[in-house]
Amino acid sequence: TLSGRKRSVTERTRYNAVTVTRRSLLFSGMAPAPRRDALDQAVRLVGARVTAGEVAAAVLHVRSGKQVLNQAFGAARAPRAVFLLASITKPMTAMAVMILADRKEISLDDRVRKFIPEFQGGERNRVTLRHLLTHTSGLPDMLPENEALRKRHAPLKEFVAGACRTPLLFSPGAKVQYQSMGVLLAGEIVERVARRPLRDFLRAQVFERLGMPDTSLGLGGRKIPDTMQCQVDQHTDWDWNSAYWRDLGAPWGGAHSTASDVSRLLRYFVHPDPPVLKAETAAAMIANQNQGLNLPWGLGWMSGEGKLAKGSSSRTFGHNGSTGTIAWLDPAKDLSLVLLTTKPAAVSQKTLLGPVSDVVASAG
Repeated sequence: TLSGRKRSVTERTRYNAVTVTRRSLLFSGMAPAPRRDALDQAVRLVGARVTAGEVAAAVLHVRSGKQVLNQAFGAARAPRAVFLLASITKPMTAMAVMILADRKEISLDDRVRKFIPEFQGGERNRVTLRHLLTHTSGLPDMLPENEALRKRHAPLKEFVAGACRTPLLFSPGAKVQYQSMGVLLAGEIVERVARRPLRDFLRAQVFERLGMPDTSLGLGGRKIPDTMQCQVDQHTDWDWNSAYWRDLGAPWGGAHSTASDVSRLLRYFVHPDPPVLKAETAAAMIANQNQGLNLPWGLGWMSGEGKLAKGSSSRTFGHNGSTGTIAWLDPAKDLSLVLLTTKPAAVSQKTLLGPVSDVVASAG
């Protein structure tokens, strides 16, 4: 009955509240009471959306210094549940570029055409690797033929070919405009210089070295049912849950991971050990590279005060993803958040990702 269902929801909410209290005890002794209250509120916000059936699965990971909260919700039976990260992949691709830069195999001031000769003509000749990583290249976010390419299961090389011929939207360096296709070309450059697939390069040079066992570009040998399923409106053979998309390994959005692995990646940029990158390179990636332009941005990482969470400092960096994910770290507060969900950000940004981020940021 309706009343029975209401009672069941109430009971589940009460159970979640007990779980919240137990989890938050991890912060006792070091964190002041307001912080514990804010964390409990964040967990209640996630739990309420899951209980209401709006969000099928989620994992919330918050770290303050050495204190950690890591909780799973809904279909995510354990905190180690694997999600499609979407655009949180972009800083990973940028990290691969910067590893090669540290090795002097490339320079951020190199022109893209040096490594991708077919990317030439007009103002394309002026586009540098720095433009690709700071969203100032003039390339579009998605190609006009993006959907058509996906519908016929085109390989990444066809997306690269499209990015090489699509018109630039503005002069390189003139402004900041989000561009997944720039990150695609950055990944292509890594493959051509390193002479190995980007997914293999990231696994060996980043994920394994940083202790991120559950992270992969593409499925990483998993079966799709072993991952959380995105809540798409229509199921096709090319959507976020399809075998094609999940294992395409898109440099701009094809990584899979867990909340704890993503947290480990964030923490690396504050404490760069082991030396995957030079300390000054890690620092540059999370610092604003777009002085004087319309939006701050690091090298791959989003940056800027209040950009990812209200109340966060100007040193905050992170990224979000269209599949319903967000990750950020505020070095000024030594506070980080990773929230992975299955609800697309077009809806969950306002109802969940943003509110939870704001609550956690206030806890610092």
